[in-house]
Parts: sequence; structure tokens; C-alpha cells
Amino acid sequence: MILVIGGTGTTGRLVTERLTATAHPVRAASRRASAGDVRFDWYDPSTHAAALDGATGLYLIPPVGDANPAPVMLPFLDLARKAGVRRAVLLSSSAIEADDPGVGEVQARLGRLFPQWAVLRPSWFMENFVGDHPHAVSVRERGEIVSATGDARVAFVDPGDIAEVAVRALTDPTSHDTEHIVTGPERLSYADIATILTDIGGRPVRHRAVDEDALAAYHELHGLPPDFARFLAGLDTAVATGAEDRTTTTVADVTGRRPRSFRDFCRERLLGGLPTEAA
Repeated sequence: MILVIGGTGTTGRLVTERLTATAHPVRAASRRASAGDVRFDWYDPSTHAAALDGATGLYLIPPVGDANPAPVMLPFLDLARKAGVRRAVLLSSSAIEADDPGVGEVQARLGRLFPQWAVLRPSWFMENFVGDHPHAVSVRERGEIVSATGDARVAFVDPGDIAEVAVRALTDPTSHDTEHIVTGPERLSYADIATILTDIGGRPVRHRAVDEDALAAYHELHGLPPDFARFLAGLDTAVATGAEDRTTTTVADVTGRRPRSFRDFCRERLLGGLPTEAA
């Protein structure tokens, strides 16, 4: 049985659906018991043992909005190992290296805690522009994307592609035992993203470039905690230096199909069209 932490979130929901569709026993964990199969709260250890009961596999989404989640994640992972979990797949980020503070500490420990493991390090989510992310809210309410990325490019990735890689990492007979950098098929600047959103959404969207301090203040103004606002702004600064200007073949290598383009993703999400395969 595979326990999906964050089973109602962006990738967790998709992983749960795909595991269910392929008849793999799965338990979706959520902070609201009515939303998932079992209640789970990273900050409430009394919810941990029941969620782990009978689990042998684990899909891990770090607590959202916590810039330093290692102190709550590592004790839970130790408990999971003792409870019989043998394979763990962690959702991290392409911007985070093993041993970096926070999630990087968890990445570094995962292979030492579990005999079978994988770390998914996806690039920036396409979902950020159509879901509940600050970028998506800004697009809907103000017709703009505010970033400190300048004209740097990112290979934005479809969460559905991340979920497919995660399911393979959780269920393949041979454990992956590696880090996967997961990207989309093309590198796009935020101005490119704004153009595609304008073309498909039918209303003007522009990219407004700011510096890191201004972006952190902008995030705080729109409701993010100061530490997390600064963390996100710092990630943009890394993007501006070219840190995400790359594509990988991970989706094709692991799943056997090409990753979806941002234009195709937007056609489905904004127009309700059928998914099409990226070129």
C-alpha cells in the first residue's frame, strides 16, 4: 500500500488517481480527513502513525510554505522506516540540491533511511499560471506576471508529467534509487509565458520585471509569510542567472512519452480542450 502525503494537492491528487486507475492500493493523506482517505498534518505527530499503518511505499510532499521543513519531516521519515515503509519518493525542486538547507537535508538523507528511493526535482510548474499560485492570481486579477527572473528561461513542466514519473518511481519493479530532474520540452521566459497566456486566454497578460527585494515585498503584500516570500524571491534570482535554462529527457526516459508543452497545457486548462501530445 502506498501512502500519498498531500494526496489532494497538485501532484498528490494526480498520483493518487493514477495509482487507483492501475489497481495499486493507495491511501491519500490530507490535513482534512473529509478530503482524503486519512487525516495527516506534518505538525501534528498524533496523525502520523495511523496514516502509516500498513504502508510500504510513500510519496512525500513537503509542508507547503515552510522554508525549513527538515525538523518536521525527518522524524516522520524515521517513524515511516520503523513502520515498514521500504520505498519513498520525495517531491523536491530542480532548484534544491542535496544538503541545501531545508528540503535539501531531506534529499540527502532519503537514500540512507530507505532501501528504495527516488527524489523528483521538477522545474517550475505550468500550474503556477492557472491554479492558486500567486502568479495565477496575479494573471487573473491584474493581467500581469511579476518576477525577478528578467529575460531568463525556464523549462516549465506539466504536473501530470511529474505525477507519471512519480508513479513509475513508486511502482517499477526495480527501484530508481536516483534523483530525477523533471522538465518540460522547451525553455520559456516569463515574457513568453505571458504571450502564450494572452494568445490562448483571450485577454492581455504582461510580464513585469522587478528585483528580488521588490518581489519579496510584493509577495508579502499579497499574503505570503515573510520568510517564504523571501525564499521565493531568491529562487527567481537564481533563475535570472540561468539556473533553470535547461531541458532533460526524464519524462520520455521514465514514461516512454514526450512531455507536454505549455501551449498544449493551456489549451486544456483554459479552453477545456482535449490533451494533445507536445511536439
